[in-house]
Amino acid sequence: MKVHLRNPSRTVEVAGPALVSVVLDRLGVNRESVLVVRNGTIVPGDQRLEDDDEVEVRPVISGGAA
Repeated sequence: MKVHLRNPSRTVEVAGPALVSVVLDRLGVNRESVLVVRNGTIVPGDQRLEDDDEVEVRPVISGGAA
């Protein structure tokens, strides 16, 4: 599958099928610090990704008014 990562921006190929949590482990990405998006929908860590999927891994950004 194609995985598009931010910070730094890059695209990598990861063999599937695999759970979101497994893909993130393979990439050395902390699950708590990112959102995984497939076809515009956020997918949970226990979601199975297929070999032909294209996903984006976005950093979680928080903040707010003082």
